Amino acid sequence: MKSRTNRHGIVLVNTGEGKGKSSSAFGMVFRAAGWGMKVCVIQYIKGQWQTGEQRAAQKFDTIEWHALGDGFTWDTKNPAQDIQTSRAIWQFSQEKILSEEFDVVLLDEINYCCGYNWILGAEIAQFITTQKPSWMHLILTGRNAAPEVLEVADTVTEMQPLKHAFAAGIKAEQGIEF
Repeated sequence: MKSRTNRHGIVLVNTGEGKGKSSSAFGMVFRAAGWGMKVCVIQYIKGQWQTGEQRAAQKFDTIEWHALGDGFTWDTKNPAQDIQTSRAIWQFSQEKILSEEFDVVLLDEINYCCGYNWILGAEIAQFITTQKPSWMHLILTGRNAAPEVLEVADTVTEMQPLKHAFAAGIKAEQGIEF
């Protein structure tokens, strides 16, 4: 594995309307953990709902997992609480990144928070360009990635839906969606 002094930290953004943004990011999380890298996963929307990815991550000593969100915020009954929670998670994320303990940090579904204007894209972009350690890989997922974040990212992937089982009335399946 490259030492931190020889590594160029990549900022990756997975966004778009299609399925697979978080799933792709989790693939990178497990790939990095497989190389012995220390990884931190911070989830902005998902709350205490147990997922297969989280269960798999428990098998790795090198993955630290934080599901801190209030749940499915598009059905929110308390937007003020969702804003407060998102801001607290963003503060926590900055602390984890600045701790320099991790080689890879995943901010899962943070882009939704930008789309809802709970966290400003300019704020995230400024933090990335001025404070993120240069050797750290940072992954941001979710729909509605802010233009400022897209601008500072090294790699941006936009997922586009062509067909989804949900449109045919098939609900989320264990092992596929969670």
